[in-house]
Amino acid sequence: MPPTFPLDDAALATLVEQTLSEDVGSGDITAESCVPEAAELVASINAREAGVLCGAQVVCAIFAALDDAIDIAFDLADGDVFSANARLAVVRGPARAVLTGERSALNTLQVFCGIAAQAKRYAAALEGTHAKLLDTRKTIPGFRLLTKYAAICGGAVNHRIGLFDAILIKDNHIAVAGSIEAAIAACKQSGHAKIQVECDTLEQAAAAVSAGATSLLLDNMTTDMLRQATAKYSGQVTLEASGGISLETIGEIAKTGVDYISVGTALTLSAPALDIGMDYGEA
Repeated sequence: MPPTFPLDDAALATLVEQTLSEDVGSGDITAESCVPEAAELVASINAREAGVLCGAQVVCAIFAALDDAIDIAFDLADGDVFSANARLAVVRGPARAVLTGERSALNTLQVFCGIAAQAKRYAAALEGTHAKLLDTRKTIPGFRLLTKYAAICGGAVNHRIGLFDAILIKDNHIAVAGSIEAAIAACKQSGHAKIQVECDTLEQAAAAVSAGATSLLLDNMTTDMLRQATAKYSGQVTLEASGGISLETIGEIAKTGVDYISVGTALTLSAPALDIGMDYGEA
């Protein structure tokens, strides 16, 4: 079963309008100049490399906005894995409109399939452990929901959609509040029961647990420090490892016993776009 698409009809329409406005503008002068108005086109959207599908609904909305006579049928659903050279969809309809929407559609798939594929790689590295992969708030502004949706498609778990849905006390909060204890006490006073605290040292972790934190974000700790933290606090609080985590290191970090591992920039800001193209004819 595919993940739940995160945009409502109004948000999707706004996204499509912005996408086409910046690319099409006042019109596709190339298609309008050299493609006969009555011409029809059948084309396949094909993957040049393996990945995970994400963004099908956006692509369908892009083509529908250009011409409701366009028919697009995806062979897969968001969240499905595909191999190199796989056909992802077939597009049929007025040639001008199909060609006008080609780049916007491909950009969508390349970016979000790329994020989903990256999440799949990181999640696969956790197999055999009980750790789960978390995404972060490190996303391109304006694309938070779709980016986190792509991470889910690849096997990650969403963590904090924004500042509004969970407490996370970080180093600058602590500096302004005066101490870990003061920051936690203030959050409790505000009525928040679930409180996560970012800790750079085991001493900070001890202070946070003692003051009533329910979750620790163990930031940039060595695997030895993580093992010490899990030996002492596993079962008492939720433990999340974070900071500078790569595909090469995430497996060893998972073996320390932490509950979650969060990956920011590598997962949702700099995942490589997939090579996906549109080819004339039905593959």
